[in-house]
Amino acid sequence: MTSRTERILIVDPDEQARSELDRYLTSKGFYVRGYQDLPSARGLFEDKPPDAIFVDMSPAAIAELVEKLESDNAYIPLIAYANAREASEVVLALRAGASDFVLKPCSEKGVLDDVLTKLFDRVRVNRLNQLYRQELEEANRDLRAGISELRADQRAGRKVQLKMLPDHDQLLGRLRIEHLIKPSLYLSGDFLDYFRIDDDRTLVYIADVSGHGASSAFVTVLLKNLTNRLQRNLRRKSSDDILYPDRFLERINSELLDTGLGKHVTVFVGIISDSEHTLRYAVGAHFPMPILSFEGGETMFLEGGGLPVGLFEEPHWNVCEVSLSRPFRLTLFSDGILEVIKAPSLDEKERRLLELVSGGRHTIATLSDALKLDEITELPDDIAIVSVTDVASE
Repeated sequence: MTSRTERILIVDPDEQARSELDRYLTSKGFYVRGYQDLPSARGLFEDKPPDAIFVDMSPAAIAELVEKLESDNAYIPLIAYANAREASEVVLALRAGASDFVLKPCSEKGVLDDVLTKLFDRVRVNRLNQLYRQELEEANRDLRAGISELRADQRAGRKVQLKMLPDHDQLLGRLRIEHLIKPSLYLSGDFLDYFRIDDDRTLVYIADVSGHGASSAFVTVLLKNLTNRLQRNLRRKSSDDILYPDRFLERINSELLDTGLGKHVTVFVGIISDSEHTLRYAVGAHFPMPILSFEGGETMFLEGGGLPVGLFEEPHWNVCEVSLSRPFRLTLFSDGILEVIKAPSLDEKERRLLELVSGGRHTIATLSDALKLDEITELPDDIAIVSVTDVASE
């Protein structure tokens, strides 16, 4: 006899038939309990529900029991075990919810064995499904909790990033500078900053960290920390790297390589001198190049190029210089701006951007309106814009 773990309940007012079925099922290794009516068996349901029930009850009673089991989310098959003189009695029991019907007395035990085999195959599948469903529900709860925590962390990180940015609209010497950052996610891989180095010079830079999300946002914290240190070093006269655009990029490069994050940055950094009326700048593979506009004159992309920052051990960047003898506007972008310009090619996107700026779209507000940035709910990439205006042009 094979040992079984299934528990079978018999509800039958016929004591002889109940005992006969009990002995046979017990001989097959099942745990069997028999009762003359359902109220007598209630305690068994409270203890540990059976895996299958043989019942000799009316179709109405079967239907009531099936409904009760389903309301308790219990999958317990019912086998109608009764005398049936007509086929209609079998049909009524099955319609009431019985999983199968066995005629009483059951002289062919092989039929009973087949019924039990099919039923317990279904029971095992159902129990496995219930287990998988419970595990999936628990996994979903954990996932929802994790996502909620991640969103909270992202929101907190976003607040930190916003705190690191300069004021949106500042007057620095003869320059009015404003900016806009629109992240594609909670956190942005784009970063920018501008500040007075001394009474004469203003530094402005825009950076685009490779990738998106938290790891890229960490690099923006590094950039802010570095610029703060370089400013302190200048005040303490321990280093003047911040006065030179190429050395500024070299310091960023060194810091990124030291972190081992595998991140690189594209950067444009410029230093504007009020007294000399010049812009000295270096480019670390940044694209698109800033647009320089002169009052009553031409509008053009600045020229220049160079290696990305954070990839090479001993890179070199050239420093370019532009005369600012006339009132001017300088507009810097991250490459996300090109993603929202509808044009079939990169050249045409750049041409469209130049047309917008040369057509008087100099300010952040006018550019944003022209590109309908506020109407875009899901940006394909982070967008950063910096506008530098010579106040003499106002």
